[in-house]
Amino acid sequence: MKPAILCLQPLAPARQAQLESTYEVHGPDADLASVGARIAAVVTDGHKGLTADQIARLPDLALVASGSAGLEGIDRAALAARGIPLTNPAPALADEVADVAMMLLLAGWKQLPALDAHVRSGAWGQAEFPLGRALAGRTLGILGLGTIGTAVARRAEAFGLRIAYHSRHPKPVPHAYEPTLASLAGRSDILLVIVPGGPETKGMVNREVLDALGPEGLLVNVARGSVVDEPALIEALTAGRLGGAALDVMWNEPRPDPRLLACPNLIVTPHVGSATQDTRDAMSRMVLDNLAAHFAGRPLVSPV
Repeated sequence: MKPAILCLQPLAPARQAQLESTYEVHGPDADLASVGARIAAVVTDGHKGLTADQIARLPDLALVASGSAGLEGIDRAALAARGIPLTNPAPALADEVADVAMMLLLAGWKQLPALDAHVRSGAWGQAEFPLGRALAGRTLGILGLGTIGTAVARRAEAFGLRIAYHSRHPKPVPHAYEPTLASLAGRSDILLVIVPGGPETKGMVNREVLDALGPEGLLVNVARGSVVDEPALIEALTAGRLGGAALDVMWNEPRPDPRLLACPNLIVTPHVGSATQDTRDAMSRMVLDNLAAHFAGRPLVSPV
């Protein structure tokens, strides 16, 4: 008999077909009163989530496999209370998100939109663009030196950036550790945000942190919009207390606050950190790999 899976968020089409050929798959409209007792694993993501109430209705649940790196909608405390493992595909998307982070970092530091506008407007024919700032020798502060943060650090070092970081605990890495986020921002020219969303990190990049980064500093966020206090960011950019921001994520996606979009020295992209066909397929494949490992009694591929 095939193991029963509750699939709350479909995988990439080809991988979803594999899921449905391998397992007994029940969709998000499944009647848990009738099938819940048979569900052995759940496929979901940070947006569709998995609530404590749903978990309670799945007595044989033994694995939750997230199709996204973000886990904010999944009740991890309820899973931990029952010892149910959780996986996500962070290794599959780390390089893609790191590439987007570096794209935003370079575009923000080198003022790419302003350079483009200078040429298109005809202003180049009247005067040269003001001199910019070199990148090499600056300090990149990374908030969250996990799988993705480490991938960014490797790329940043190739550009001659010094790396510092803040996380819950120091890591065995050759980078400077800062015990607080404010102290990290204070020593950084560029602050990269790459921590999970959710209540624990909501608004942690606040006015104090933005002021520590300062009027010459650049904020880059490829994590979740909730991690940054957006009203404080709008105020800091508008008042010139922060040099600039480059954001792939923000509040109220996909309809950002018009006040944010009106800010000077702002670059925004539409949450495209992992948005390539190759990466999305790899993420879905990792969900299948985690399921296969679990049901074969092998170690999970990417446990959280």
